[in-house]
Amino acid sequence: MSLSSYPVRVTGTRGRIDKRQAILEAAFTVFARDGYRAASVDTVAATAGVAKHTIYNHFGDKQSLFRAAVAALADDALARNLAAIETLRPERDPVEALTKVGLKLAKCYCDEKSWAVRRLLQAELGSMPELQDIVRERATDKVNDALADRLARLALAGHLRLSDPAVAAEQFGALLTGPFDARSRLGTRKIPFNELAEVTQNAVQTFLRAFGVR
Repeated sequence: MSLSSYPVRVTGTRGRIDKRQAILEAAFTVFARDGYRAASVDTVAATAGVAKHTIYNHFGDKQSLFRAAVAALADDALARNLAAIETLRPERDPVEALTKVGLKLAKCYCDEKSWAVRRLLQAELGSMPELQDIVRERATDKVNDALADRLARLALAGHLRLSDPAVAAEQFGALLTGPFDARSRLGTRKIPFNELAEVTQNAVQTFLRAFGVR
């Protein structure tokens, strides 16, 4: 599915919150397709089905709209990643448990929206370095904390040897997501499921060599 085919919830008079959400979804579609500099508030308004002044009333200016769209996408990524991490249960075999959650996290990382956000960040970090802080504070740090908590539970169950669960979580995430940048050509090539599974299995095996119980 292309970014332009993601549905934009045009809600009419259903309320300020729904209208704000429709604008944010339209903004992401336009920014991801056209890039920040080429995108216009007029195009966002037309895509959302609202008047241009409505966008200014909600967000003030184009840059604030862009920041808000990035923040909303970080919140969405957080929810999807936390849902994946919640499936990591200490009572399961560690290989099975880590492979299951790893595959879910890999799918989140390789989602088309996630790639689009990363490309936008890379393009605009020079002029808006605070974007990285928005994503880190709203998503990355919280995902790492949640994963660290689950890994600590695996350690308490006798499945892992950890001195610092936060470091272990960071290492697992790096092993899992690192190969996808090159394999996907920064999101321009769709990663097939068998390749997602292969990278996940390799990450789990390497992780357990370092942190598994011998």
